[in-house]
Amino acid sequence: MRALRITLIVLVVLGGLFVAVDRIAVNYAEGKAADKVRESEGLDKNPDVSIKGFPFLTQAAGGTLDEVEIRMDDYRARTETPAGSQDGRDSTREGADSVLIERLDATLHDVEFSGDYSSATAKRASGTATVSYAELLKAAQVESMELAPGVTAKVTGLSDGGNGRIKVEVRATVLGRSLPDPVYVMSSARVDGDIVKVHADALPKIPVKVAEDKVREITDFQQQISGLPAGIHLDKVEAAKDGVDVSVTGAGVKLGS
Repeated sequence: MRALRITLIVLVVLGGLFVAVDRIAVNYAEGKAADKVRESEGLDKNPDVSIKGFPFLTQAAGGTLDEVEIRMDDYRARTETPAGSQDGRDSTREGADSVLIERLDATLHDVEFSGDYSSATAKRASGTATVSYAELLKAAQVESMELAPGVTAKVTGLSDGGNGRIKVEVRATVLGRSLPDPVYVMSSARVDGDIVKVHADALPKIPVKVAEDKVREITDFQQQISGLPAGIHLDKVEAAKDGVDVSVTGAGVKLGS
């Protein structure tokens, strides 16, 4: 009986040591991965990297991690926004040459790391990129534009319109006088390739007759988001309280160098 008790105690101690060693190893791997992601993606600070699953050491020995979560704050995605078409059907404003993603959360599955954790490739990935309304506003027509002789308008704000829509605030001037109240336009957002497009569901009432395509040069705009980690693409977009949440997916996603 005493021998059995001693054996159990030894097993418990060894189990505790294994757990401790496993946690030390996973913390080291997370730190190394964060360093490499920061370097390869040009971040100002290390992202949060969390390797899921236990034990880590057996996953590492097999060369593939089941799941890795990464959070990057203030991620600036490079863009090469094309000019919108001017056919009256899809007239849009060009976005900025880069867009600040307030937060990028990604979950990577079946991740193969290099031996020194300097690079990784995930078979598939999913996540969310959050762009604030203030950042998205940069892609809109924020400078006054003439709609008709003596009538100008511009976009002055974006906010959550409820039910997944964006509320676009437009202010107009007539013969040099600003109208006392802004006009609000409820708009829908959609993903087209690597571009987020905002399109007015209904056009605002203008005190003078103006062609629809001219009005849409004010209300409609687009923002390209193409500079994400290799292999990650835009999927869909929805308006939220403080900005738009862009769902992202990917296959063969590469991180690090």
